[in-house]
Amino acid sequence: MKHRCIIVDDEPLARELIASHLANFESFELIDSFENALKAYSFLECNSVDLIFLDIEMPLLKGNDFLKKLKNPPKVIFTTAYREYAVEGYELNVIDYLLKPITFDRFFVSIEKFKQLQTPKKEVHAESENHIFVTSGNRHIKIIFNEVMYIESLKDYITIHLENGISHHIKQNISVFEKLLNSDFIRIHRSFIIQAKKMTAYTKNEIEINSIEIPIGISYKENWLNYLETITSK
Repeated sequence: MKHRCIIVDDEPLARELIASHLANFESFELIDSFENALKAYSFLECNSVDLIFLDIEMPLLKGNDFLKKLKNPPKVIFTTAYREYAVEGYELNVIDYLLKPITFDRFFVSIEKFKQLQTPKKEVHAESENHIFVTSGNRHIKIIFNEVMYIESLKDYITIHLENGISHHIKQNISVFEKLLNSDFIRIHRSFIIQAKKMTAYTKNEIEINSIEIPIGISYKENWLNYLETITSK
């Protein structure tokens, strides 16, 4: 199966270069290419893709604003001439941040990052409904679900915070790790997963676990409200 891709960039030469780089990878298929984000937005309303190569500084609608409007965005690689958007790129959970002009070597790295996200990494091993093993350095550490308070993501790493105050920092994508957790966990933010039964208080904008305040992301509020309905109806 090929990975379906689109390019969104207002520069014709940039679109041509990305398309040329992408043509070297047989498992990737360029479905379409767009000169602005509004056309891409209309396309995505009726079509699904696996990966977007997305410019940021574009007329009508910037790439980062376009990404924020997508309810269930596919994987994204930013392609831009501006370094100052790097931090926001990580906050938006994009796979990579390519600076123009994009060399093939650097493009290759981004493709590999995307491919690594398609299957769970070896650093995490699913075991049973109440625990998993994670790899940190040379150590394989047993994580008992009931002892986890929340999981925090930063770039390509996650930190697993336990109720005894110990934290484990491992290289792993939070979306991949989320799939290995049981139903006691809920994603409330791009960067946070909580164990719901550890919650001690909440408002419409944040969750509190003991004295730790964790924000609720805008795109996750519906998910959170649905969860609240299930627990308040019991």
